[in-house]
Amino acid sequence: MGRFVNPDNSAFQIIVNSEIYVDKTELLTYTNRAMNTDRAMICNSRPRRFGKSITANMLTAYYSRGCDSEKIFETYAIGKSKDFKRHLNQYDVIHLDIQWCMMDAGRAELTVNYMNRQVIKELRELYPQIDLTETETIYGALSCINAALGKKFIVIIDEWDVLIRDEAANQSVQDEYIQFLRGMFKGSEPSRFIQLAYLTGILPMKKLKTQSALNNFDEFTMLDAKNFAPYIGFTEEEVKLLCRKYGRDFEEVKRWYDGYLLGNYHVYNPKAVVSVMTWGDFQSYWSNTGTYESILPLINMNFDGLKTDIIMMMSGEGVKVKTKSYQNDMITFKNKDDVLTALIHLGYLAYDRNEKLAYIPNEEIRSEFTEAVEENQWNEFIEFEKESRKLLEATWELNSKEVAERIEKIHMEYTSAIRYHDENSLSSILAIAYLGAMQYYFKPVREFPMGKGFADFVFVPKREYVNQCPALLIELKWDQQAETAIRQMKERKYPSTLEHYTGQILLVGINYDRKTKQHQCRIEKYEN
Repeated sequence: MGRFVNPDNSAFQIIVNSEIYVDKTELLTYTNRAMNTDRAMICNSRPRRFGKSITANMLTAYYSRGCDSEKIFETYAIGKSKDFKRHLNQYDVIHLDIQWCMMDAGRAELTVNYMNRQVIKELRELYPQIDLTETETIYGALSCINAALGKKFIVIIDEWDVLIRDEAANQSVQDEYIQFLRGMFKGSEPSRFIQLAYLTGILPMKKLKTQSALNNFDEFTMLDAKNFAPYIGFTEEEVKLLCRKYGRDFEEVKRWYDGYLLGNYHVYNPKAVVSVMTWGDFQSYWSNTGTYESILPLINMNFDGLKTDIIMMMSGEGVKVKTKSYQNDMITFKNKDDVLTALIHLGYLAYDRNEKLAYIPNEEIRSEFTEAVEENQWNEFIEFEKESRKLLEATWELNSKEVAERIEKIHMEYTSAIRYHDENSLSSILAIAYLGAMQYYFKPVREFPMGKGFADFVFVPKREYVNQCPALLIELKWDQQAETAIRQMKERKYPSTLEHYTGQILLVGINYDRKTKQHQCRIEKYEN
């Protein structure tokens, strides 16, 4: 048992000892199948607080022959697998946390040399019969051991991308590190001594021009998680079970922490969910991860349309994004799409793979964007928010005429780039127009199933504002009448879906006439 070679299971034991542990050991059934195949090189990138290190420690505890982990795993999903004991603690494992290694080395420039020296030292102790005196690299040592004894290794690297992210401007460090990774994993020789590689970090594999630096890895990312989707974060079913156990309001948890769409799964941030289950406070738990410092340099980049897109997403809209050109680092940004793609990998935006849309996933993240934008005093945001707040106040006052006029003003002066072609474009204008509502309301729900139909917009007040702010049900029409929208909401019993909501409800009907190019509005209090 060593620090880096064949570590013990203590890091994972601490996790399963915790009051809240959600079983993700079924992932091991995939890595068991992938071992010694052309699927054996795995890179799983995910944001901070999404369980990267927990997964790396789980793999180490299961595979390392430096410990006995049967008692840890036998009651979890992997314990039911027919191959459970076949792979349990049977392999030589090398586990490297690049962040920790960099700190212990003293500085980034010494990190690769530090890892080589420390791991080779432990390999000499493990295999004293192999002469490694002239070997200077981990991959050289593994090649020698394999040639002499036929041994193959499992390599697990946590925070694999820290030198790519934190040393973005230090080209020599990056070049040395990428060369190290290529020696470890690229080509035919590593396939002889590596039977499974698992790399995890925030960013996907670094691109060199258009190709990955290590194109033999299967990548599972926030853009395309493939079959790793249920193992990245908590699934909706897992969150529902936790809510029942801890007596939390699932709908409130969903509004605050849901929003990441990976394949067929709605994925929640594990750290946030565990925190709200433990403490019961619905708030942002990103504050200790350097959100402000992470977001601000990116959203302030001088790319055409970037600030407009950020404001649109803060209002609840999604924006189209092209993700191919991003180089998977924190320095090579060529356009706003690269910035948005970086924010997706960092977890500050979510991604709809089918629609190719980026969006702010939930209230937790939206509050972080709001703080960043307000503290940076974006003039565009401040002026627009003032106009939007006046629109919201007119809505509360049931001033239909002023609401119609203010929507028209916002369209003409602030969002004229969005042209009216159909009801979808009208929806975009409305979402942006009500941006000022975000202090009091959760992100608006689009096409919300209500009664016998779907409301175009539903604004639900945050818990602390339920007694001050009415819920807003907004129905849009195109070349009809605002009264028609109100009548539809009543006839189809839209408000009935909010039967557990105890506050006031306003019905807002809005129509746009293409011939006159005028908006018409009607607002009524809902009388149960």
